Amino acid sequence: MTLHHAGGTFEISSWDGEKPYDEQGGNKLARAHIGKTFHGDLVGTSTTEMIGVESAAGPVAYVAIEHVQGILHGREGTFVLQHSAGSEDGTSDTQWLRWQIVPTTGTGELAGLRGSGTITIGEDGGHSWSLEYTVG
Repeated sequence: MTLHHAGGTFEISSWDGEKPYDEQGGNKLARAHIGKTFHGDLVGTSTTEMIGVESAAGPVAYVAIEHVQGILHGREGTFVLQHSAGSEDGTSDTQWLRWQIVPTTGTGELAGLRGSGTITIGEDGGHSWSLEYTVG
């Protein structure tokens, strides 16, 4: 199978954050429902369910499941991403943001989609993404 490289940007189109549901020892856990619009090699939209943790240092980790609908390099369909992200000290200088395509979730022309990627937050707060994937 051919390994494909994709990239682009996304905008957060909606953010419905909830109050922390658990607070202990200065750490807060909270949920958010997020909508995104993708640009670049992926053109589409998504909905995300996220759980994040904030410590005294600031936001330090989150996990999320994201359902994406769109066109990736000319192939139309849907798929699901699993996010894993964190920061060593609550700052963007030490953060890492990764996502994995959940196997067997690709539909339409994206059936059999597999891969992983990263998200980068620029100094201006803009989000860019990269993805390495195979299809089929």
